[in-house]
Amino acid sequence: MLKHGILGLVNYCEMTGYEIMQAFRDSLSFFWTAQTSQIYRELQTLENKRWVSKTVVPQQGRPDKNVYAITQEGRGELLRWLSDGNLGVDARTPMLMKVFFMGEKSREENIRYFEDLKTYCRMFLESLEMVPEHIAAYSAYLDDREKALYWEMTVEYGRRNTQACMDWAQSCIERLKGEEDR
Repeated sequence: MLKHGILGLVNYCEMTGYEIMQAFRDSLSFFWTAQTSQIYRELQTLENKRWVSKTVVPQQGRPDKNVYAITQEGRGELLRWLSDGNLGVDARTPMLMKVFFMGEKSREENIRYFEDLKTYCRMFLESLEMVPEHIAAYSAYLDDREKALYWEMTVEYGRRNTQACMDWAQSCIERLKGEEDR
C-alpha cells in the first residue's frame, strides 16, 4: 500500500524524498502510517522496479539532492492498482477485536477506555481542521485542480468516520453506566 501512496504523490509532481515525506505527513498520514525509513526504503524498491526514476541534483555545501519522478511503468502500476477491483474495505479492526473481549476487565476500566477513545477521536478531528489549508497549498501543483476534490472527499470520510466512532464510544459509555444502575 505504501508503494502506491508514494507513486500517487510523485504522479502529481517530481519530489525529493524529503518532499514526499512532508506531503505524506500533510495528507496520507491521516489514514496510513509510515516512518521516514519506510518511505526511503520503499523509494529504493520503486526505483529497482523502474516505477520511479531518480535524478541526482548537485548542491553546494549540502549533500546532493535526489529527485524522484514517476516513470511510464510506474504510472501504469498506479492505474492498475486503482482499477484492480479491490474496494479497499477491510473488516479487520483491531479496536473491535479488543472491545469484543473487554468483558474480562472491570466496567470502570472499560468506561475509561471508551472515554479515552472519545478523547483520541476529538483530537484527531481537531487535527483535520488544518487539512483544507494543506489541500489548497498542494493543489497549486496540480495541472487539473479537480484532483483535489478527491482529497477533500478523503478528509470528509475521515471526519464522518471519526464522528461515528465518537458517537459509538459515547453510546458504549452510556450502556455500561446504565448497567451499573441495575
